[in-house]
Amino acid sequence: MGSKGAYQLPLQTISLVVGFMVWVILSSLMPFIKEEIALTSAQLAWVTAIPVLFGSVLRIPVGYWTNRYGARKLFMISFVLLLAPVYWISRADSFADLVIGGILLGIGGAVFSVGVTSLPKYFPKERHGFVNGIYGIGNLGTAISSFGAPVVASYIGWSNTVMSYGILLLAMAGLNFVLGDRQETPVKTPLGQQIKDVSRNEKLWLLCLFYFLTFGSFVAFTVYLPNFLVSHFQLTKVDAGMRTAGFIVLATAMRPVGGWLGDRFNPFKILMLVFAGMTVAAVLLSFSPSMHLYTVGCLTVALCAGIGNGTIFKLVPLYFTKQAGIANGMISAMGGLGGFFPPLILTTLYSMTGHYAIGFMALSQVALASLILVIWLFYQEKLHLAANILENTVEAIVVTDTDGIIRSVNPAFTAVTGYSAEEAIGRKPSILKSGKQDKSFYEALWRSLREKGHWQGQIWNKRKNGEIYLEWLTISAIRNDAGEVKYYAGMFSDIGKAGEPTGNTG
Repeated sequence: MGSKGAYQLPLQTISLVVGFMVWVILSSLMPFIKEEIALTSAQLAWVTAIPVLFGSVLRIPVGYWTNRYGARKLFMISFVLLLAPVYWISRADSFADLVIGGILLGIGGAVFSVGVTSLPKYFPKERHGFVNGIYGIGNLGTAISSFGAPVVASYIGWSNTVMSYGILLLAMAGLNFVLGDRQETPVKTPLGQQIKDVSRNEKLWLLCLFYFLTFGSFVAFTVYLPNFLVSHFQLTKVDAGMRTAGFIVLATAMRPVGGWLGDRFNPFKILMLVFAGMTVAAVLLSFSPSMHLYTVGCLTVALCAGIGNGTIFKLVPLYFTKQAGIANGMISAMGGLGGFFPPLILTTLYSMTGHYAIGFMALSQVALASLILVIWLFYQEKLHLAANILENTVEAIVVTDTDGIIRSVNPAFTAVTGYSAEEAIGRKPSILKSGKQDKSFYEALWRSLREKGHWQGQIWNKRKNGEIYLEWLTISAIRNDAGEVKYYAGMFSDIGKAGEPTGNTG
């Protein structure tokens, strides 16, 4: 890590904190705003969801612009632009005013793409997951607003509270002007080309789904909890804000923990636990439990969502080394969209049924589907690893079934024998017989396989072109879980062309 990275990480993390503080102004202060501006339940849901929607969509172009122009300019411009909706909302007196201001507030959520695009340039690849986890602590900005804004509003009113955010925005714009990196390395690959490159990788869409659920749950609960706790459990606005802040703090604190766990264990196993936990928690919430059990369910969602967020961004650098910026932007955009839809769906279902059970049950089903997909991806990775080993090992490998029919060979097999995979698969290894070993040699070989499960030694074989060569061969029996032999795997290499055949030396 260079000296620039040493202060870019804290600078950009603090910038994200301020961006997220502004992003959730409307949801944090909604219990106060709706007392002065008449809103239907549907209008209330739209007002709190619109900043999430536009903040999510803007993350893709913001990530691209960061690559071209650098984090310094993007943070500065973003904070200056955010002054407009802050002023507009502070003077709002209608639903339309809140919608217009909310659209521009989306810029506060979009700045997430600035850091995940810029910061990896200052750190080695093996630390990108950890760095993204630390930067993700900027989510605390939503906790600060959820907890702090209602407290301040109870003293100076919600309008003046909104205006006070302008001071923070000006301060951070100035801080980035002074401390931002003026020589950040630009990346000028066209946006369309970058999107085309990453969209071909099916893992991108799976990671988008996973982040849609984990970060989406975080955002959705942040938006939904303050008003729900007041209306459903009759808590005070400040108490609801504090409980929401507790949810946010736990989820945010778990984000670097998720990255840390992903460093030390298989990330897919961590995600299995994450989605299993979310499935159980959502089922619990769907039964409209008491305040105590509701708290347990919400905190379980916070724990799993936070760990999941950190683990997912540990995986991104593994699959997208050349397009990490745009991949991060697209995945984080899907996460934001995951926070846009649930509050609207919950509100619609509540107006239709009088409770939120179906909405939470839907969350449990999406989490369960994600769990199944992670398990599938985990085993796909293992198969891919096995295939890579088979393809890239320097020794020739041939796999037969118990009838002696060749089922698989690797490129080294072709290099040694001259037979392509198409020519070898479906035939028997006898195509390689040189005729130099007698019947007793092969009887001893099979006796060793049956009794010991393996055989190794020197053997004369014949290439496709008729040339006789000496190889060192190891054959192993491959058994299933029941202990039954299903395949035989032979590994061999050419060890010379002179000498006489020898027997089993294993």
